[in-house]
Amino acid sequence: MTPIATGQSNDAVAAAPRLPEVDPISGVRLPTMEDVARAREIVASYLRPTPLLSNPALDELCGFSAFLKCENLQPIGAFKVRGGLFLMSELSPEERAQGVVTASTGNHGQSIAYAAREFGVPVTVWMPEEANPLKVASMRRLGAEVRFAGSDFDACRQEAERDAAERGATYVVPANDWRLIAGVATYTVEMLEDAPDLDVLIVPAGGGSGLSGACLAGKELSPAVRVIGVQAAGAPVIYETWRRGELQELPRAETFAEGLATRVAFSLPAQILWRRLDDFRLVTDAEMRRGILTVLERARILAEGAGAAAFAAAYAMREELAGQKVGIVVSGGNITLDALSEALAMEQPW
Repeated sequence: MTPIATGQSNDAVAAAPRLPEVDPISGVRLPTMEDVARAREIVASYLRPTPLLSNPALDELCGFSAFLKCENLQPIGAFKVRGGLFLMSELSPEERAQGVVTASTGNHGQSIAYAAREFGVPVTVWMPEEANPLKVASMRRLGAEVRFAGSDFDACRQEAERDAAERGATYVVPANDWRLIAGVATYTVEMLEDAPDLDVLIVPAGGGSGLSGACLAGKELSPAVRVIGVQAAGAPVIYETWRRGELQELPRAETFAEGLATRVAFSLPAQILWRRLDDFRLVTDAEMRRGILTVLERARILAEGAGAAAFAAAYAMREELAGQKVGIVVSGGNITLDALSEALAMEQPW
């Protein structure tokens, strides 16, 4: 576990200037709480709120009150379905007719495929060649055309951009779209409605949409809440971007947690994180595997690697968090039997 000093005090973040209307790097507008409110209406018309579960066995282990936001129970097994639905609702009839193209390691692609099916939109998802087979099968069941390119997300992303340009289709940029951020921010709204006195929110980050959405909604609804991001130690591009104050690109992403295996930072989430994120932590693959097993054993909740990252960070911070009410996002549960068997063979629960 690699902690870094908090960039700003909690009071400073609460009093920070408002977010810019437009990202000065990409020229894309930033989401607002009005967008989140509109997204909440769209998401609520398709999905039930996911539970926020307390668990005495985890409380006893950690020494704080743990509240697990079970986004692993979404229809696609991950939080990103919220962003896909809101984005699709915002497309024009002409854009829907032309179809959409995106790139994904799995959960974002499932989100777009699910939403495209609901809105009757043709969709193509580009994935890495060694993609999670559960997620590939899910996208195909949802009606998406799945294509493969490269060894990681950023390689297949380049192919998706080319493909969309050739077809004249809408390219959906993972994480770097205000509609995706506003959509996934709705899980933070639900968390703070169910437990308005949470002291801390701990959120995993791959591309950064979920974490930036938590910063946006969390700080607006509960300025005193502390928001902490978590990323894989082997793929720390968002961490380094936040720490250094400028966008970073890494030569490789080395983690079994495909939901966190990002090499290139996106500017739109970064604008929010630079202003509103309180702290950032890194977790190792071993810690994530132990997190998977601990949450499964003690809470009977199945998480994938990225989905267990926030709990792994919370456990490592247990002395710092003692006695507090801690919201932990279980962002996804799309773990293969092979990955679960590997975790059982390599690690033990805490």
